[in-house]
Amino acid sequence: MVVAGAGVTVAWPASAGATPPGIPSKATAQSQLDALTVAAEGSMSGYSRSLFPHWITISGSCDTRETVLKRDGTSVVTNSSCSATSGRWYSPYDGATWTAASDVDIDHVVPLAEAWRSGASSWTTSKRQSFANDLTHPQLIAVTDNVNQAKGDQDPSTWQPPLASYRCTYAKMWITVKYAWGLKLQSSEKSALQGMLNSC
Repeated sequence: MVVAGAGVTVAWPASAGATPPGIPSKATAQSQLDALTVAAEGSMSGYSRSLFPHWITISGSCDTRETVLKRDGTSVVTNSSCSATSGRWYSPYDGATWTAASDVDIDHVVPLAEAWRSGASSWTTSKRQSFANDLTHPQLIAVTDNVNQAKGDQDPSTWQPPLASYRCTYAKMWITVKYAWGLKLQSSEKSALQGMLNSC
């Protein structure tokens, strides 16, 4: 896919993109999906992004966003405050490669508002902060900013990556994050995830 805009090139191979940690096998994702609790989606009442503090300092002057930019990019150069000044970022959601960090968002694979509706509304702020900055599971990934914005807080029943070949991986990531954090899912979401897994 060719995406027009400042800082974009499409000459780089897909291998330029790093992979978030902890993506399970299809079999593991299937068993995790089967184990998740299906329930009606909760209310957005009381929700605020500020209840999920991010980005937090991870190491030195580097926060979570900067850490993921370095992890998911190629030839990333940072300045003394850890801001990326150059590099290449391949967005697996849409197949675009970017050379300006400003064109890249860090997506919460399971959006914060979706987590809130799925059980995080009862968590402590400390636990929500850990979720919003989770570098252990495949919850954070560098992707094209406008693709991330189009996704918003939607679950896979209403939004899936434009690049169909990535939907299997996306489903495995989504399922294992919900499983790891004990979040629920709604029936339409489970059906969509099952269809995506079946494409693996």
